[in-house]
Amino acid sequence: MKFTYFTFFIFALMAGCSLPQSSKKPTIDSPGSIITGSAEQGLSLRGAMSKKQSGAGLPINALLWRSSIDIASSLPMEDVDAISGTIITDWYKLNENSDERIKIAIFVLDRELRSDGIRVVVYVQKRDGSEWSDEGTDSEMSSRLEELILTRAREIRAETVRETN
Repeated sequence: MKFTYFTFFIFALMAGCSLPQSSKKPTIDSPGSIITGSAEQGLSLRGAMSKKQSGAGLPINALLWRSSIDIASSLPMEDVDAISGTIITDWYKLNENSDERIKIAIFVLDRELRSDGIRVVVYVQKRDGSEWSDEGTDSEMSSRLEELILTRAREIRAETVRETN
Protein backbone atom coordinates (compact mmCIF):
# COMPACT_ATOMS: atom_id res chain seq x y z
CA MET A 1 0.00 0.00 0.00
CA LYS A 2 2.85 2.39 0.84
CA PHE A 3 4.46 1.49 -2.47
CA THR A 4 1.27 2.44 -4.36
CA TYR A 5 1.15 5.91 -2.77
CA PHE A 6 4.86 6.38 -3.42
CA THR A 7 4.46 5.36 -7.07
CA PHE A 8 1.50 7.69 -7.50
CA PHE A 9 3.52 10.54 -5.92
CA ILE A 10 6.47 9.94 -8.29
CA PHE A 11 4.20 9.89 -11.37
CA ALA A 12 2.49 13.10 -10.22
CA LEU A 13 5.86 14.80 -9.82
CA MET A 14 7.02 13.63 -13.24
CA ALA A 15 3.78 14.77 -14.87
CA GLY A 16 4.17 18.20 -13.32
CA CYS A 17 7.70 18.52 -14.67
CA SER A 18 6.84 17.82 -18.27
CA LEU A 19 5.31 21.15 -19.25
CA PRO A 20 4.86 21.93 -22.92
CA GLN A 21 7.68 24.14 -24.14
CA SER A 22 6.92 27.21 -26.20
CA SER A 23 9.17 27.96 -29.12
CA LYS A 24 8.80 31.68 -28.40
CA LYS A 25 10.97 32.66 -25.45
CA PRO A 26 9.91 35.77 -23.53
CA THR A 27 12.20 38.77 -23.44
CA ILE A 28 12.36 41.27 -20.62
CA ASP A 29 9.78 43.42 -22.46
CA SER A 30 7.30 40.72 -23.36
CA PRO A 31 4.72 39.46 -20.90
CA GLY A 32 5.01 35.84 -19.98
CA SER A 33 6.29 33.31 -17.55
CA ILE A 34 10.00 33.12 -16.80
CA ILE A 35 9.60 29.57 -15.51
CA THR A 36 7.67 27.95 -18.35
CA GLY A 37 8.84 30.19 -21.19
CA SER A 38 5.24 30.84 -22.20
CA ALA A 39 4.67 34.30 -23.65
CA GLU A 40 0.89 33.98 -23.76
CA GLN A 41 -0.35 36.33 -21.02
CA GLY A 42 0.78 38.16 -17.95
CA LEU A 43 2.75 41.21 -16.97
CA SER A 44 6.16 42.03 -18.35
CA LEU A 45 9.05 42.48 -15.96
CA ARG A 46 9.70 45.99 -17.21
CA GLY A 47 5.98 46.82 -16.90
CA ALA A 48 5.94 45.63 -13.30
CA MET A 49 8.94 47.79 -12.41
CA SER A 50 7.77 50.87 -14.31
CA LYS A 51 6.68 53.94 -12.36
CA LYS A 52 4.61 55.05 -15.34
CA GLN A 53 2.14 52.28 -14.67
CA SER A 54 -1.28 53.61 -13.71
CA GLY A 55 -1.62 51.35 -10.66
CA ALA A 56 1.66 52.41 -9.05
CA GLY A 57 1.56 54.41 -5.84
CA LEU A 58 -1.49 55.58 -3.97
CA PRO A 59 -4.82 55.48 -5.80
CA ILE A 60 -5.60 58.96 -4.45
CA ASN A 61 -4.21 62.46 -4.86
CA ALA A 62 -1.43 63.05 -2.32
CA LEU A 63 -2.12 66.79 -2.08
CA LEU A 64 -5.81 66.24 -1.33
CA TRP A 65 -4.89 63.56 1.17
CA ARG A 66 -2.36 65.73 2.98
CA SER A 67 -4.68 68.74 3.09
CA SER A 68 -7.53 66.54 4.38
CA ILE A 69 -5.28 65.30 7.18
CA ASP A 70 -4.26 68.90 7.96
CA ILE A 71 -7.88 70.06 8.18
CA ALA A 72 -9.14 67.06 10.18
CA SER A 73 -6.15 66.85 12.52
CA SER A 74 -7.77 69.10 15.11
CA LEU A 75 -10.59 66.57 15.58
CA PRO A 76 -10.38 63.15 17.23
CA MET A 77 -9.84 60.52 14.53
CA GLU A 78 -11.75 57.26 14.42
CA ASP A 79 -10.45 55.77 11.18
CA VAL A 80 -7.75 56.86 8.72
CA ASP A 81 -7.07 54.79 5.58
CA ALA A 82 -4.64 56.17 3.00
CA ILE A 83 -5.25 53.35 0.51
CA SER A 84 -8.98 54.01 0.21
CA GLY A 85 -8.57 57.75 0.88
CA THR A 86 -10.95 57.79 3.83
CA ILE A 87 -10.80 59.84 7.03
CA ILE A 88 -13.55 59.46 9.61
CA THR A 89 -13.53 61.49 12.79
CA ASP A 90 -15.11 60.58 16.07
CA TRP A 91 -18.13 62.48 17.33
CA TYR A 92 -17.16 66.02 18.32
CA LYS A 93 -19.06 68.78 20.12
CA LEU A 94 -18.29 72.20 18.67
CA ASN A 95 -18.48 73.73 22.15
CA GLU A 96 -18.76 72.20 25.59
CA ASN A 97 -22.33 73.38 26.32
CA SER A 98 -23.74 72.29 22.98
CA ASP A 99 -26.51 69.75 22.58
CA GLU A 100 -25.26 69.08 19.05
CA ARG A 101 -22.30 67.05 17.88
CA ILE A 102 -20.82 66.27 14.47
CA LYS A 103 -18.93 63.45 12.82
CA ILE A 104 -16.99 64.13 9.62
CA ALA A 105 -16.25 61.64 6.85
CA ILE A 106 -13.74 62.77 4.21
CA PHE A 107 -13.32 60.81 0.98
CA VAL A 108 -10.48 61.50 -1.47
CA LEU A 109 -11.96 60.13 -4.69
CA ASP A 110 -9.44 60.79 -7.44
CA ARG A 111 -5.77 60.95 -8.32
CA GLU A 112 -6.23 64.43 -9.81
CA LEU A 113 -6.39 67.69 -7.89
CA ARG A 114 -9.93 68.60 -8.91
CA SER A 115 -12.97 69.91 -7.09
CA ASP A 116 -14.82 66.63 -7.60
CA GLY A 117 -11.85 64.68 -6.23
CA ILE A 118 -12.93 65.31 -2.64
CA ARG A 119 -16.18 64.62 -0.83
CA VAL A 120 -16.99 65.56 2.74
CA VAL A 121 -20.06 64.43 4.68
CA VAL A 122 -20.85 66.03 8.03
CA TYR A 123 -23.22 63.94 10.17
CA VAL A 124 -25.16 65.75 12.89
CA GLN A 125 -26.69 64.41 16.10
CA LYS A 126 -28.68 66.28 18.74
CA ARG A 127 -29.05 65.35 22.38
CA ASP A 128 -32.51 64.66 23.68
CA GLY A 129 -32.08 64.15 27.39
CA SER A 130 -29.34 61.55 27.75
CA GLU A 131 -29.80 60.08 24.25
CA TRP A 132 -28.29 61.28 20.96
CA SER A 133 -30.54 61.22 17.90
CA ASP A 134 -29.52 61.48 14.25
CA GLU A 135 -30.43 64.74 12.57
CA GLY A 136 -29.05 63.92 9.12
CA THR A 137 -26.21 65.74 7.40
CA ASP A 138 -25.10 69.37 7.16
CA SER A 139 -24.52 70.03 3.45
CA GLU A 140 -23.46 73.65 4.01
CA MET A 141 -20.66 72.69 6.40
CA SER A 142 -19.69 69.83 4.06
CA SER A 143 -19.28 72.29 1.16
CA ARG A 144 -17.25 74.69 3.31
CA LEU A 145 -14.91 71.89 4.42
CA GLU A 146 -14.48 70.70 0.81
CA GLU A 147 -13.49 74.24 -0.21
CA LEU A 148 -11.12 74.50 2.74
CA ILE A 149 -9.43 71.21 1.80
CA LEU A 150 -9.11 72.26 -1.86
CA THR A 151 -7.64 75.63 -0.85
CA ARG A 152 -5.12 73.94 1.44
CA ALA A 153 -4.17 71.49 -1.33
CA ARG A 154 -3.55 74.40 -3.72
CA GLU A 155 -1.39 76.11 -1.07
CA ILE A 156 0.67 72.93 -0.60
CA ARG A 157 1.12 72.64 -4.38
CA ALA A 158 2.19 76.31 -4.61
CA GLU A 159 4.71 75.81 -1.78
CA THR A 160 6.13 72.76 -3.55
CA VAL A 161 6.50 74.65 -6.85
CA ARG A 162 8.27 77.54 -5.09
CA GLU A 163 10.67 75.15 -3.34
CA THR A 164 11.65 73.45 -6.62
CA ASN A 165 12.33 76.77 -8.39
